[in-house]
Amino acid sequence: MRRFAIDTVNTITAFPADEQVPEGQQQFASEKELAKLSADWPADRLTQIWNNFAGVVPFDDLKPVKKFTDRKTAVARIWKAVQRLDATPAPQAADVAPKGKRSRKAATAEPKAATAREGSKKAIVLDMLKRPDGATLAEIMSATGWLAPSVRGFLSGSLTKKMGLTVESLKTAEGRAYRVAAK
Repeated sequence: MRRFAIDTVNTITAFPADEQVPEGQQQFASEKELAKLSADWPADRLTQIWNNFAGVVPFDDLKPVKKFTDRKTAVARIWKAVQRLDATPAPQAADVAPKGKRSRKAATAEPKAATAREGSKKAIVLDMLKRPDGATLAEIMSATGWLAPSVRGFLSGSLTKKMGLTVESLKTAEGRAYRVAAK
């Protein structure tokens, strides 16, 4: 019968019955012993032990958890996973998945050019700004019904930052005008 040892960083190692378990590691050989051993542990430690198994070969079918419903369930599931270590050759520790930051967004080959939905206020303003003489603040305000601060925010936020367009500011006889710079 194999003995199992758990160290302070929650790595569980399987040892043959006749091999000495290193000092400083807690040992167990059955689910009952694991339950007794884990009685004083915080519930979070059981979650960490389980998540060390989850997703790592040969435990790649196990899924990480945020918490267990109760201690008994946690011990039973961990014991079942530990049994897989028993089937592996002598002393072998369960590999721990490397902790790293993963991007939640998939990488794209090229950034897509933002477009405006036909007939939307964004499309109307873009058409006005693409004219050779551009559009004045008053013209944009009357076409959209927006106030001056909203127009300026739209020009700097939606067009410049989100769409990546270069908006030029011109002085004309009618006052300040804006237009999209040709690329």
